[in-house]
Amino acid sequence: MDANRGMRGTVRTKDGWAVRYAIVTVTNLAGDQVAREQTGEDGVLAAGPLPPGTYTVIVTAMGFQPAASTLIVSSAGTADIGKIVLGRAGGTELPPPGAWTIDPAHSNVGAVAQHLGLSSVRGRFGAFEGRIEIAEPVEESRVTARIEATSIDTGNKMRDDHLRSADFLNADVHPVVTYEGEGLTAAGPDRWTVHGRLTLNGVTQPVDLDMIYLGSGGDLWGGVRAAFRATAELRRTDFGIRFNQIVEAGVALVGESLKVELEIQAVQGEELPQ
Repeated sequence: MDANRGMRGTVRTKDGWAVRYAIVTVTNLAGDQVAREQTGEDGVLAAGPLPPGTYTVIVTAMGFQPAASTLIVSSAGTADIGKIVLGRAGGTELPPPGAWTIDPAHSNVGAVAQHLGLSSVRGRFGAFEGRIEIAEPVEESRVTARIEATSIDTGNKMRDDHLRSADFLNADVHPVVTYEGEGLTAAGPDRWTVHGRLTLNGVTQPVDLDMIYLGSGGDLWGGVRAAFRATAELRRTDFGIRFNQIVEAGVALVGESLKVELEIQAVQGEELPQ
């Protein structure tokens, strides 16, 4: 078969990613469907020839806004739809694939615990680092983070020293908290579930993050940044942290659950700007 004959083209996102398994529907001028094809994993369309004439091409894919264009098939059977660009449905365009380095100076790793069943105590970790690897497809993206347990700060030295002790973080024995995320699942426009494993107090447990992608843009140093917000709910006993005190009326000093709150800025590339 002549390689120039048949319907050809590519389907991409606005930032150049391949749109896998996009549906390409071709109708004639009367509105009748004459072909229905699908792109491959690489976003490339390779289909059989069409009779000469003028057609409408409609491209659809889950999670993207549909796009339409006019296709003119020559007498030689050439039918090239070119590059069709799809925008994400109801959301911000994702950052381009590759390595992204978390910027601790513009990020926050915090946690919230209930105190006496009445109020919340907030803390943050001052020393951490991490890397995000945006993949194509994005569902195969990965993230790794390393947090210094001794850097916990709740604004009260006595409480911080207790949190670093064997009753809680046991920072002398387990000085590092790590997270390894291995894959994403879409949960809505700009919302994703990150599937990963958290190692805390020497115990590793599966922990999913509820993540919102906030967008990306240039910075003052000529780089590109992407921003994310994520939360997770932990049971501290799952990580061997069982210390508690019962005060009057049976109220526990510290709540059993811990909410993790992350505000992350990542810089495109392997290193942070100097």
